[in-house]
Amino acid sequence: MKIQHLLPLFCLFTALPAFAQEEVLAPKEETIPMAEPVKPEVFTGVEEMPQFPGGEKALYAYVTKQLKYPELAKENEIQGTVYVTFVIQVDGTITNPKVVRGIGGGCDEEAIRIVKGMPNWTPGRQGGKPVRVQYNLPIRFKLD
Repeated sequence: MKIQHLLPLFCLFTALPAFAQEEVLAPKEETIPMAEPVKPEVFTGVEEMPQFPGGEKALYAYVTKQLKYPELAKENEIQGTVYVTFVIQVDGTITNPKVVRGIGGGCDEEAIRIVKGMPNWTPGRQGGKPVRVQYNLPIRFKLD
């Protein structure tokens, strides 16, 4: 074989590994999984529980004063206890009120209305710092 025929083959074989090497060594795009946003922890029990302004007696006095017995519940003689859960934030505000166990007849909605209208509480504390605390409140509906 003549050198003229070998030269193109020689160039081809010496260049191929260089191209292959570039492809192998080229940086790959890495996909970094996004971390889920960190949600502040909500406690159910803390060293210092949140306090309604004036204490527990004031809380039940507030509920009694604010409660408007729903007409549908009166007509159907619905009585019982609605259990509402909510979160007291680090600034004392009430968020996310939900009925855990209701009795219907408009009483569940009335209980939520009362909780949403509450003044700010003194927040709960854990390790000396204010923290978010979940609180469960029974609201009793009783016909006289």
